[in-house]
Amino acid sequence: MNIVLVVDDEAEIRDVIHIYLRNEGFQVLEAEDGVQALEIVNSTSIQLIILDVMMPNLDGIKTCMKIRETSMVPIIMLSAKGEDIDKITGLTTGADDYLTKPFNPLELIARVKAQLRRQHFTPRETDRSVFTLHDLVFDKHKHFVSVSGKEVSLTPREFSILELLTDYPGQVFSADKIYETIWDEPSGYSENTVMVHIRNLRDKIEENPREPRYIKTVWGVGYKIDK
Repeated sequence: MNIVLVVDDEAEIRDVIHIYLRNEGFQVLEAEDGVQALEIVNSTSIQLIILDVMMPNLDGIKTCMKIRETSMVPIIMLSAKGEDIDKITGLTTGADDYLTKPFNPLELIARVKAQLRRQHFTPRETDRSVFTLHDLVFDKHKHFVSVSGKEVSLTPREFSILELLTDYPGQVFSADKIYETIWDEPSGYSENTVMVHIRNLRDKIEENPREPRYIKTVWGVGYKIDK
């Protein structure tokens, strides 16, 4: 059974999320701030975290950053703030998705399921399981990425984006197409969201992210990886 950790300082919101998750067959743990959340993450095998941004003691942004130091567990962030800058900030810290309060609980459940499906995706039927380019090695079956012989740790979303691009070398994917494919939903904040993930990927795999060797930008169109 998948265990979901709900982290929010508002008991009413935790209760609502708990009920909906439990009705879908999930086991639910709760924390009222980041400190409690880290204690649970360090002692329990969690499959997904729903993390509020604005909390006392240790807020969601700092909590997400701490979790990412040791774990790639999917994280969906919640916030009452709806501006693009807040979404970008949350995603830059390593979150996999972002939902603005007030939210529809059914939409949250759909996003939880999408994240968990993505964690156990079936690889596409292609002739190549290992993609190499210059110093980059991408092995989707072993879920392994290295650059110049050093393993690179990617978030699930970053890995999925890189998988999409390496499965179709030379093909240009628009931000909307990447978003619809990886996030499994219609494009909304697709341009900023994809841009942040591409930037994070480049920071991890490129020697000089400003002059990328791997993930190329086709201005006005999208992104690609050449072979």
